[in-house]
Amino acid sequence: MKKDEEKKGFFHNWIVKNLLWAVVAIVATLLLSAFLLSRITHHGKVIRVPDFTGMTVNQADQYAHDASLRIDIADSVFVKRMARGAVFSQNPKPGATVKTGRRVMLTINAMNAKKVSMPNLVGYSMRQAKAELNSRGLTLGRLLYVDDMATNNVLRQLYKNRQIEAGQMIDSGSEIDLMVGLNDTDNQTYIPDVTGMKYLRAVDVVHDNSLNIKALIFDKSVKTYADSINAQVWKQAPQPSKAPILMGSDVSLYLSVDPDRTLP
Repeated sequence: MKKDEEKKGFFHNWIVKNLLWAVVAIVATLLLSAFLLSRITHHGKVIRVPDFTGMTVNQADQYAHDASLRIDIADSVFVKRMARGAVFSQNPKPGATVKTGRRVMLTINAMNAKKVSMPNLVGYSMRQAKAELNSRGLTLGRLLYVDDMATNNVLRQLYKNRQIEAGQMIDSGSEIDLMVGLNDTDNQTYIPDVTGMKYLRAVDVVHDNSLNIKALIFDKSVKTYADSINAQVWKQAPQPSKAPILMGSDVSLYLSVDPDRTLP
């Protein structure tokens, strides 16, 4: 009886009661904070980022809302072959794992082309000229070889079959043809093997070997601009060869995103 009375007295002591209530309050606060933090940060809830490329901004916004994500337009580019206002790229990339509520930054295709200044490429080597064009947002068109003492030395720069002067403002993404020299003692190259390479890389390799692209043939699996960028070469004509070929010759590339064609 005495021990029971001592226990009752202990728990009825106001100091002990206040300490117990304080402990209960702290535990409750911690549990509530953990619950609220989980709700606010969506702790433990992750999703894969959808592929917004090729969508309009309105489509991407609706798709993002349905996936519990948010979108912002961070930048714009201009791509001739892509629909105006369509999503060109995104960050995080498609397939990335993020928490719900994450903001996805979009780069869209501008409604109008940006203007860039044409550089002076005369006197450059073909590779130097190609690098300079890329840095200005321009692309290499055809290599037009003419007799000259220096092979692959740029002699003229052409836009839409006419000479273009340095400093002239043109649309970004425009193709620039280069008239380059060809020496009789140094006029041959080899056809590279670009099968399995993605579109832009394959075109670069063909140009780097002093050859031209005759045609780019995309199969039915390539339906969007994003598909074309990711398409791989599954066939080329002519085939790779160790036999030399004249510089400036044409190569056709056949491209696909169909794994039955692109996987070894």
